[in-house]
This record gives sequence, structure tokens and C-alpha cells, in this order.
Amino acid sequence: MTTRREFVRDAGVAAAAAAAAAAFGTRAMSAGTDPKKTLLILGGTRFLGPEIVDAAKASGWTITLFNRGKTNPGLFPDLEKLQGDRTSDLKSLVGRSFDAVIDTSGYFPREVRDSAGLLGKQGAKQYVFVSSISVYADLGKPGVDEMAPVAILKDPTVEKVTEETYGGLKALCEAAAEAAMPGRVTNVRPGLIVGPNDGTDRFTYWPVRIARGGEVLAPNRPEDPVEFIDVRDLAVWIVRTIDQKTFGVYNATSSPIKVGDMLDACKAASGSDAKFTWASAAFLKEQKVEEWSDLPVWTSPEGSDAGGGLVRNARAVAKGLTFRPIKTTAKDTLDWWKTLPKERTAKLKSGLTDEREAAVLAAWRAAEKAKAQKAPKAG
Repeated sequence: MTTRREFVRDAGVAAAAAAAAAAFGTRAMSAGTDPKKTLLILGGTRFLGPEIVDAAKASGWTITLFNRGKTNPGLFPDLEKLQGDRTSDLKSLVGRSFDAVIDTSGYFPREVRDSAGLLGKQGAKQYVFVSSISVYADLGKPGVDEMAPVAILKDPTVEKVTEETYGGLKALCEAAAEAAMPGRVTNVRPGLIVGPNDGTDRFTYWPVRIARGGEVLAPNRPEDPVEFIDVRDLAVWIVRTIDQKTFGVYNATSSPIKVGDMLDACKAASGSDAKFTWASAAFLKEQKVEEWSDLPVWTSPEGSDAGGGLVRNARAVAKGLTFRPIKTTAKDTLDWWKTLPKERTAKLKSGLTDEREAAVLAAWRAAEKAKAQKAPKAG
């Protein structure tokens, strides 16, 4: 694949080709030849980024990556790579024009303002910012859509990502992009992104734990809703937004899924003999078992994030967002996990340890036995 740098280097050849194209332009257009589509990805070498690269390649985009060159620098040797630190050094982007920009690495509004402002002035027609459903001020109620209020930080100049500031910072980043390129921005708000190469293990915990079989601690009720999106489905849809010039704000997450169906899909993916023991949300709280981290993906129906599994995605679905079967995501994630070195798989980054899970299961059985003994006997 010819990179943009090679194209510039071979300017003489390109000039000759341009002359030929001018002579036969009408014929080329009638044959369906498309002009080159140029895409800049800010980031592009971790989890979501490589999937976007693959999807964009498949769609015919000529891709340039801009990043610090520190994360997976050996990826994509066929692509042009511009090095810089977006917090302080955008020199390699000066004078460069791209049809579309996908920003996978923006966390602070100053960074987004600077990059979108520069690239917008240099001719970018679309800026896609990867945000989060964490921007919403209140996820405690079901049915949140793109019109819901977003979080507001007391100090909008803060540049430290914490649980308290993450959503507000993402909301400010969205606003900064829109201010820099009004009417040309696509703000994508994913839910939990899952699948192969996820470094957080937030979904991975389930297929890995369930594959080991035995009694598995499960959260509350099988009917509780959860939402997430396979990283590959998200990447394909993000590229579709630049193919179709889709602008605006979109919740890019699945429709509600029953957590029981998710766990069943993980079981089917591995063929294990896992048996689920459903402990109530109240009991889990008493045992200090944390939603989302100790039992990933799930949020308590009585907590401040009770609506996190019921966020509306109708706008994105109407623009072509689709989802692969949960079993496929679970199987592919498990297959990827098995390829990792032992030092990586020795301990999951999310979820309960085996010892902690066993202790909570024992406490649940004891609590259920005590409850049964106190219950009045029939007759």
C-alpha cells in the first residue's frame, strides 16, 4: 500500500499520472474511479484504534496515524505515522489536510480544541470524537437519550482523569470539538467497549471465569439489563459515519441485554459446566461486592447507575449500527485470552478473585440456610 509520504516523494510520477488523468478524466469517472479519501486517526494503536484502522482500510481510506509512538509502535508498518504529543506538540500536523479525523485519544478539552481547531482550518471536513455515555449527568434512571443533560464540572480547567471528572471532561471535549468545527462533528458515546485486546478485563472476566466451570457467583437476577458493544462493531460503525458523513451525537451501545443471557452466551462459548448462583443486590452490597468492578458489566438496579443498562441507542441504530451475537464476542474474547503470556493471564484486572468469590458464595449459602430455618413451616 502506497503511503502518503511515498506519494509526496514520488511527486514526478504523480504529476505524470495527474496529466494522464486529466486527459482521460471523463472516462475514469464513468468507470467508477473514486478520488483518494484521506483519514487521520489521533491515537490508533490500542484496542479500538487498530479496529478502526482495519475497518477504514476495508472501506478504502488512505490512513495516517498521529501519536507519541510509544504504544505498539510496530503496528501498521504500511501506514504513514506522524509523531507528536497532542498535549503540547502538534507540529507534525501543521500544513496537513485530511478529509476526516477520528479522535480516539482526547481526554481534556484543551487538547481537542487545539487539534480540531488546527485540522478544521486546514480543510478537515469531519471530526469524529470518541466520547462515552459517562457524559450524562444522571444515569440513575432508564431511557437516557442524546438529549439528556451532561455532567458539569465545578472546575472546567481540571486536567486529571478520575471517576468524578471523567464524564464531565468528555462532555467538555465534545463541546470543544463542536466549537472548533461547528456542524462538522460526530460525537460518539459508546457504552462499555468489549472484545479481543481489551486491556481492562471488564467483560473478559465473564468468559474466562465461566470457562473454568463450577459454581459461579452471578449478580442479582438473570433479568437485570446490561449494555456493551463489541469493539469491532463500534469500529465498523465509526468508519460508516465518515463514509456517510453522519454528524451529530450518538449513543453507540447495544440494546438492553439480560445479564442472564450474557452469562449463558459465555457458557455456550466455552462449553463449560458452570452453574450460576444468583445473589441479591442487597446481599452483594452487604458483602461489599462492588457492581461494575467486582462483578463487571452489571450495575445494581438500586444504585446511582441503575439506568446504565437501559441507555437508548435508536439514533445510532437508525444510522447503521449493528451488533454481532454475544456468543461470538465471548468466544473470540476467550480465544484471544488463551494466546496471552502466562504473566498476563495469571490475574484478571477486573472481577473477583477465586478466593473472594468462594467466600461470598459460602456466605450466601449460609444466609439462605438461615433464612429457610426461620421461615414458618407449612401446616
